[in-house]
Amino acid sequence: MLPILIAAAIVWGVVTLYFAVRSREVRKFLAGAFFVSGGIQFYFYIAKISIPLPPTSLVQTPDVSLVRSIVHFVLFLICFYFGFIKKPKSSRK
Repeated sequence: MLPILIAAAIVWGVVTLYFAVRSREVRKFLAGAFFVSGGIQFYFYIAKISIPLPPTSLVQTPDVSLVRSIVHFVLFLICFYFGFIKKPKSSRK
């Protein structure tokens, strides 16, 4: 079952990256999603909240939440820049 889930995650990630590269609106959406996710992960770190992962007996520690919040903030900055700040190239025919 684990190889199927890993393969599905990889396929889903590739599809998301394809649409993020092609569509400015998707980059805007991802910027908002990464901002919210990074903020929540940072809150979990500050509040020292451990998060149980439901289908397993594993627990995400606050230190992992800090790392995830940093990664999500960097992804937010990238998506924000390419979604809102950088102007798209004009297409000439």
